[in-house]
Amino acid sequence: MKEKQGTDDMDIFNKKILITGADGFIGSHLTEMLVKKGAKVKALAQYNPFNSWGWLEDINCLNDVEVISGDVRDPYYCKRITKNIDIVFHLAALIAIPYSYVAPHSYVETNINGTINICMSALENACSKVIHTSTSEVYGTAKYVPIDETHPLQPQSPYSASKISADAMAMSFYNAFDLPLVIARPFNTYGPRQSARAVIPTIITQILAKKEVISLGDLTPTRDLNYVEDTCQGFIALAESDKAIGETVNIGSNFEISMGDVVSLIKEIMKSNVSIISEKIRIRPKKSEVFRLWCDNSKIFNLTGFKPKYSIRDGLSLTIEWFSRPDILKKYKTDIYNV
Repeated sequence: MKEKQGTDDMDIFNKKILITGADGFIGSHLTEMLVKKGAKVKALAQYNPFNSWGWLEDINCLNDVEVISGDVRDPYYCKRITKNIDIVFHLAALIAIPYSYVAPHSYVETNINGTINICMSALENACSKVIHTSTSEVYGTAKYVPIDETHPLQPQSPYSASKISADAMAMSFYNAFDLPLVIARPFNTYGPRQSARAVIPTIITQILAKKEVISLGDLTPTRDLNYVEDTCQGFIALAESDKAIGETVNIGSNFEISMGDVVSLIKEIMKSNVSIISEKIRIRPKKSEVFRLWCDNSKIFNLTGFKPKYSIRDGLSLTIEWFSRPDILKKYKTDIYNV
């Protein structure tokens, strides 16, 4: 574990931190970064009978982390794990949009009720700060760009509806009970360890699997894409800023790119001439597709000075390098469409 270095680490160094959803894509990277900053991290992995800790098993600082297994849907468990915690990073959520079409009640149980349980427990245990994770999906297709935090919220999928509700519930704990809380609203994040159901891993892994033709959905939507380390630095910057308490804050790059252009850039980096086909099962219902997301990131800069570090090309190159490892590629089932 690193020694305390300079004023940038003052708020995080030696703090007792709980990360829910630490076994996931962003959560595992956030765990690593907080350990490097000298935090004492308790990492929550979802309980399962296989004793799997998800992506936490791949981090390079596992010996410096207290890993616990449980479920945010249980209020009594949440109360227990938030005792003696300074900062809670609440990332645990169901996030797959296609799965929300077939199992919407699961999203209510985990995303809304789980958030209530964490907020109530943090309040009762007098935690110093809660960073609640939102998503740019709550904005729906942009009515104007770039999208700032006052943009209307549009529930275009059961997933986004559950996150809109969770955000509102979290903010109610700040307004009603003075719980020190920040809503971090990251735009689309990509990088090592991302789920196989996401488009960038889908493209990369199918190319690496030597497919001559790869199946994708609609390539016309645009996204504000952010390398995972930038997203995590945004989370940490918000945790270190007392000015952010009670605020909803975007984390993004202020850069828009179509998914078609993402495919072209990945093909260029990987020197691939693979053909693309659109598969009906991968296309969202018309009113549910979010066609445009472009982040206005001026608020986080004004509050914390945070600016993203990685360009889209640099981030994709690092991501491709990671997926190209044989031990990693075999974990992704390229012949199966993951909802």
